[in-house]
Amino acid sequence: MLPIQDYIGFQLLQIHRAHRARAEAALQKLGLHTGQEMLLFQLWKEEGMTPSQLAACLGVEPPTATKMLQRLERAGLIERRTDPEDARIVRIYLTERGRALERPVLEVWQHLEARTVANLSPTEQALLRRLLMQVSANLS
Repeated sequence: MLPIQDYIGFQLLQIHRAHRARAEAALQKLGLHTGQEMLLFQLWKEEGMTPSQLAACLGVEPPTATKMLQRLERAGLIERRTDPEDARIVRIYLTERGRALERPVLEVWQHLEARTVANLSPTEQALLRRLLMQVSANLS
């Protein structure tokens, strides 16, 4: 039996924890928690989605998305608006403050990406991406 440290799953978990800790520290300076930026990324790409559409895009349960939306709304980053054609539907839009975070959050992710792949050649980076996509597919 291999020592736990030799399992690929253990290594992936350690990498995930380190990556998340660095992301959390950087995002905290912007007033965000890890994960909230993913919802914002989706809205920067396409505003006016419903909470259930956002949950599906993020791969989270609707109550999780609802909690994220409530926190982002309290922070003044998003707003809920009733659909003009169907008052039963609520759509999510960015506020000016939410839009202003796009560049700083993208910079956080670019810096984190650079640190993550530091000392890997472009070929190694491409191989790592391919292998991670395969591992992800294996677990889906």
